[in-house]
Amino acid sequence: MIVLFNKPMNVLCQFTDGEGRQTLKDFVDVPNVYPAGRLDRDSEGLVVLTDDGRLQARISSPRFKKPKTYLVQVEGAPSDVDLAPLRSGVTLKDGKTRPARARVIDPPDVWPRVPPVRERKSVPDTWIELTLTEGRNRQVRRMTAAIGFPTLRLIRWSVGDWSLDGLAPGAWRKV
Repeated sequence: MIVLFNKPMNVLCQFTDGEGRQTLKDFVDVPNVYPAGRLDRDSEGLVVLTDDGRLQARISSPRFKKPKTYLVQVEGAPSDVDLAPLRSGVTLKDGKTRPARARVIDPPDVWPRVPPVRERKSVPDTWIELTLTEGRNRQVRRMTAAIGFPTLRLIRWSVGDWSLDGLAPGAWRKV
């Protein structure tokens, strides 16, 4: 079984928490499914859950190079030249990343974030689409910071062929 879930911000990507924070259990009432990979608490978007351990490993393991596409609002206005290091791989503390697909996009038609992103009139923001084939801890945020454009908002839009199309925040569907 495969479940696609649109994880809202401030929800933990696990089913239990000893501190009373919101978890997957507060939204997804399907027994015996587990997330195939994680999203940070301060990130939003697609989480694939499954009861198939082999599929879970194929989705989350970097060995299988399953593409994951993110819509990323960054501080500043990166040019195509600024994004070039993302396309060739950025050196982070834990080594060089795999090359990513990266491009500036128009602001996407997505739900408002709660709480909203802090806007600064003197600093522009830009949306980029970033597709990775690995999934290191906080990788997107570290990559955009490494090129000088810190992440303000991060939405995982797709994993492989699965996407958030038609899925509201906090909603899920079986596929």
